[in-house]
Amino acid sequence: TLNKGIYALLGPNGAGKSTFMNILVGNLLPDGGEILYQDEQTPAKNIREMDRDYRAKLGFMPQYPGMYPNFTVEYFMQYMAYLKHTEKKSKAAKKTNEIQTEITDILKAVELYDLRNMKIQALSGGMKQRLALAQAVLGNPSVLILDEPTAGLDVMARESILNLFREYMEEDGERTILISSHISSDLESLCDDLYMIHDGKIVLHEDTDVLLSDYALLKVNAEQYETLEKQYILKVKKESFGYCCLTDQKQFYLDNYPQIVIENGTIDNVITMMIRGAAI
Repeated sequence: TLNKGIYALLGPNGAGKSTFMNILVGNLLPDGGEILYQDEQTPAKNIREMDRDYRAKLGFMPQYPGMYPNFTVEYFMQYMAYLKHTEKKSKAAKKTNEIQTEITDILKAVELYDLRNMKIQALSGGMKQRLALAQAVLGNPSVLILDEPTAGLDVMARESILNLFREYMEEDGERTILISSHISSDLESLCDDLYMIHDGKIVLHEDTDVLLSDYALLKVNAEQYETLEKQYILKVKKESFGYCCLTDQKQFYLDNYPQIVIENGTIDNVITMMIRGAAI
């Protein structure tokens, strides 16, 4: 269940992250299972019954966004605005000058306004990422689905994009962002909850703060492993020194096993252990 907040979707390549996101926005239909969507105004509906009203609440940035290379930055945004706002909607609630004002504000926010007359084919990879994000937030969607939005960006550009996400949530606390990324530091500083998937299935769902505070890696030799309390061990992996164990009860082992090596959990090592480690 995704309510308001920022959620991370984690997993190795091929885990199903992009497939899941494309199902959420209606680009693909699921082979099985059921995905429901609802808000305060509508009852729960199956994703297969997705209608125009539901789509209007979504902003989507795919991993490999397709953009017409001969369009200018501004014209591309105008074109996307035309696709997102029907003729009827534009006349009733979104006058042309209001849409243009929105485009201008968004391009300034992603630092592309000065390049608004440049053709997309002349943009750098990072600039194209920012433009892809710009079209995703166009129309003020209540749900943003972002597939690798900071891929290919340098440190400064990534920080700028992450700040945009934070500002977007601060403007309206009822919004929801689902984001996938291979850059764990982005997720640690941004996301409220983490969903880890492997082979299309959720293998771990955890609050980000809990993962960073309570999860740990225990590095033990064979003798220590035999005497270790294994009730709180999630995964174990054989290593040259003995065993590496993943736990979500770091304090228990700090209190009861002061002689063993205990390393703080990070998103990266939790992913590695959940995927490559074995169950007790």
